[in-house]
Amino acid sequence: MPAAAANKREQWTAMNQNSTDTSRTLFGRLAGGRNRRIAAALMVTTVLGGIGGAAIDRGVTVTPSWAADGAREAATAPASFHPLVEKVAPAVVNIATTVERPAGAGPQGVPNFPEGSPFEDFFRKFFENQSHQGGGMTPGAVRPAQALGSGFIIDAEGHVVTNSHVIDGATSIKVVLDDGREFEAELIGTDPQTDLAVLKIESDRELPFVAFGDSGRTEIGDWVVAVGNPFGLGGTVTAGVVSARGRNLNAGPYDDFLQIDAPINRGNSGGPAFNLDGEVVGVNSAIYSPNGGSVGIGFAIPASLAKPIVDQLIETGSVERGWLGVSIQNVTDELAEALDLDEAMGALVAQVQPDSPAEAAALEQGDVIVRFDGQPVEDSRNLPRLVANIEAGTTVEVVVNRGGTEETVEVTIGDMPESQQLAMGGAEAQSGATLGMDLAPLDEETRQAFGLAEDAQGVVVTDIDPDSPLIAEGLRPGAVIEKVDRKPVTSPAEVAEAVRAAESASRESVLLLVNQDGRERFVAARIA
Repeated sequence: MPAAAANKREQWTAMNQNSTDTSRTLFGRLAGGRNRRIAAALMVTTVLGGIGGAAIDRGVTVTPSWAADGAREAATAPASFHPLVEKVAPAVVNIATTVERPAGAGPQGVPNFPEGSPFEDFFRKFFENQSHQGGGMTPGAVRPAQALGSGFIIDAEGHVVTNSHVIDGATSIKVVLDDGREFEAELIGTDPQTDLAVLKIESDRELPFVAFGDSGRTEIGDWVVAVGNPFGLGGTVTAGVVSARGRNLNAGPYDDFLQIDAPINRGNSGGPAFNLDGEVVGVNSAIYSPNGGSVGIGFAIPASLAKPIVDQLIETGSVERGWLGVSIQNVTDELAEALDLDEAMGALVAQVQPDSPAEAAALEQGDVIVRFDGQPVEDSRNLPRLVANIEAGTTVEVVVNRGGTEETVEVTIGDMPESQQLAMGGAEAQSGATLGMDLAPLDEETRQAFGLAEDAQGVVVTDIDPDSPLIAEGLRPGAVIEKVDRKPVTSPAEVAEAVRAAESASRESVLLLVNQDGRERFVAARIA
């Protein structure tokens, strides 16, 4: 067989092996890779299939991790993971849910064939015919489908932890144990913001269970063992190491994933990642995959984040989070210089929400929160998790840098509203002379031209130099500059005057408060 043909056949075979799989994808950034967007899909892995038809994967992943007790030098690979697996595997379960989807929905399992594949037309017609066989269903009707994932039992009462997306939209949930026992499960509660859910099963026989460990002690390079239900095959074990900690996938305000290289695939979602002591240090949730299969990059919700959420769900069926009431952003090197900070750290308050705990405590726009309840605030990702862990009604001390001076403010934390999330005729236009922007005052003409609100205050950006660094900051025509170096501006001349004052003080940048599409944020603009 010619090399090119062999390669094509090999490529088609690899794709056909996954032909019944489909997944939902997340696009995001890996923490530490500044301004580098992930080009491939981050797939949540759960197997989804039509009843009586081929199984289709909907998104789930498995992760392994272990924090060795005692001396770190003891963390060496054992001759076999069998003793560990024999100990924990009975508590790992398969989860099968029944969901409903429109009978006319397209064939989600159609494989992506290489261009020119001889099977392309054949299989496309096959899957299309399958999707059109709705069992006599009329348009608008629904048909049952099954989703498969993983989970694990955490106590003798039969509480089962899994991913929220595994049971999302389920009309029935079945839990299958390693010994073959099957149970109808009750949904206790879900927390989509962290992708966690708790189920409960009732048994007249003793149930095996595992316990959460301390993921805070899990280090990069530690071994982890992942157990789950990839592709609906049943209990499967993989091993690897923790590749990174604190990964942010932009999946939500509480992202703090462990990254592992143990192979995890669709159907593993909700499964546990164990350390070598048999403790759960992560709940497998997503994989990074450019091709639909495992490439050795998986993500698990750390036990330190999962356990308090799980405890709340068991106790009350829901999750209550503390609420501060601010919109925040990261402090970049440029912003640190403009704010006269010694280093780029903390969370910059871009907006204080009305009638919020922050407003009641007199927190101000432009404050940089550097400590919260005695804990350092390293960046804007760190703060939401710290606030969420505080019970509503608790008064905490918040240290802010305000105009170069640290001040301590007492804030009584509120209960996060369900809809809230922390974190998210004047002078003529002055052309090209101010920070590479054309500016104009706000009047009836400019408000109408850029669709600005009647109560908008400041100076509107009418054009930006294509080479301006402000473009990389996301600034575009129609943005309203409300303040320069914390002082309100109402005309292009005032903006230019503030820039000249900064130049006279030998500063390299000025701090702009920009309102773009109704959202305020700070931008550090280089003067040169």
